[in-house]
Amino acid sequence: MELHQVQKTVLPNGTILIEDLPFDVGEKVNVTIVKSEQRKAANRYPLRGTPYRYDNPFGSAAPIEDWEVLK
Repeated sequence: MELHQVQKTVLPNGTILIEDLPFDVGEKVNVTIVKSEQRKAANRYPLRGTPYRYDNPFGSAAPIEDWEVLK
């Protein structure tokens, strides 16, 4: 038994097109259709959609006493 594996996408009209088969014209073949397992994509933006709040967006990030430029 010869096994050739290809992965195709079902077209909008519900068909699959397989071209350039390595068989002779008129040769009988068996066709098995198996749904591919979908790999879950890594979450590239894990914080997307999470709530956030700025209590004092224009305030200093550090107390003025810690600023070295003022010393």
